Amino acid sequence: MGAVSTVAVYAPSGVATIGLGMVSAVFQKRADWMPSFELVVCTAEPGPLATDMGATVQVEHGLDAMIGTDLVVVLGTAAEPGEPDDELVEALRAAHRSGATVAGSCIGVYPLAATGLLDGLDVTTHWAYADDLARRFPRLTLRPGALYIDHGRVVTGAGASAGMDLFLHLLRRDHGAALTNAVARALVTPPHREGGQQQFIAAPVPAGTGHRFNDILAWARDNLQLPLSVDELARHALMSKRSFIRHFKAATGTTPHAWVHAQRLSRAEELLETTDLAVETVAHRVGYRSAAVLRDQFTAHRGCTPREYRRTFSHR
Repeated sequence: MGAVSTVAVYAPSGVATIGLGMVSAVFQKRADWMPSFELVVCTAEPGPLATDMGATVQVEHGLDAMIGTDLVVVLGTAAEPGEPDDELVEALRAAHRSGATVAGSCIGVYPLAATGLLDGLDVTTHWAYADDLARRFPRLTLRPGALYIDHGRVVTGAGASAGMDLFLHLLRRDHGAALTNAVARALVTPPHREGGQQQFIAAPVPAGTGHRFNDILAWARDNLQLPLSVDELARHALMSKRSFIRHFKAATGTTPHAWVHAQRLSRAEELLETTDLAVETVAHRVGYRSAAVLRDQFTAHRGCTPREYRRTFSHR
């Protein structure tokens, strides 16, 4: 039997239904996948809770449900952020002291900021609230373009649909790429976007390029062992290099180099978890010259070596 991870989700009055749906979809209990999750929704006053859609959710747990959990997620609402509730702020501090990772999504970052746990750190929130959050909590450093920012046991996210990126990141960080990829496939969503990727794309993808980019991204994922230079990707897309870079960023929110780099590391994670391949072989399969290069990149971006990652997340 695999380990059980406990997740407490704080839902304020008027909670954003999209956030509640996404976090429960990612951390739901699945009998055929391990680890299993125990997810509880809590609020300041248990009982009927109105959502932003006007529907009512019956919440059985109070703020004490946060204590002793592995992860606490603070969701936002569709309303303008008010002053963080003192009882909620203290409950978050207590949960953190008890060993929980605490994560705020959208305006759920406000009560997390009020705890002082974010002082001196880079944080993100929904771009519409970034200036207000920075004004209210001047000890924070706002990075309003980021999808999520992870400081270990304190994590902030942009909210709205980027909540899925935050929740999948937390799943991937603590339980590995194989489980996260399986969950993402079930939800028909990309399994991983880098936290530094911008929250929104200012201009739409030019007409006629959508299918072309879907094809080139699929081809690149299937051929990570190749150099995959920008010139080569542009050739496959039948575009000039300059035009390809501009359209690629419009389509994905990041650069070709950063996207390929993220895909290589993601695929390396999955191979380390699910195969007995030597690290050198894994490195070549995802496009790195040697195990040493993979180790350097893995350590820089994942905080551990490939072998340490395999020991932690191998499901063989």
